[in-house]
Amino acid sequence: MKFLKSIAAMLIISALSTVGATAQTTSPDITVTKHVDQSADAVWAQLRSLDNIDELSSFVAKVDYKGNKGVGGERVCTAPDGQGQFRESITKFSDAERSYSYAVVEGVPAKNMVNSFKVVDLGYNKSLVVWTSNYTFMENPNMTLDQFKGFLTGASTEMIDNAVKFAAKSSHSH
Repeated sequence: MKFLKSIAAMLIISALSTVGATAQTTSPDITVTKHVDQSADAVWAQLRSLDNIDELSSFVAKVDYKGNKGVGGERVCTAPDGQGQFRESITKFSDAERSYSYAVVEGVPAKNMVNSFKVVDLGYNKSLVVWTSNYTFMENPNMTLDQFKGFLTGASTEMIDNAVKFAAKSSHSH
């Protein structure tokens, strides 16, 4: 009986949370992975910077970073056209785990969006980069859910590829 009450309560809460809101689509996690023929430390050294997204992504022309390098830090990323911006807040950061998470709090057609990077050491100078995104898509006239997923996948793949290229350049210059 407690189980049924729990399910009923969840359904009521779910229904109430969408009353008066625009249509929403809960998205399954998006995960992008890349096997890399470089050490996890070399790749992490590039991804951990937090304030150089403009060097890693063609979707970002300028980044303004405020606060700590890590949890509590915030970045405002401006699109190449100078018009679009999105604001992100660093929610988790760990050099030991080679990972960080950031909430996109403004500027995308989604809410409760949290993205994460993690670099996994595979040994033998090889690593795996994993980027994930969780969010609730907000229906809108400018972009479909599939277009948004395509954008996220493309943007994260480009950032990972560029971080790997920078890591290769820096490891060859030593």
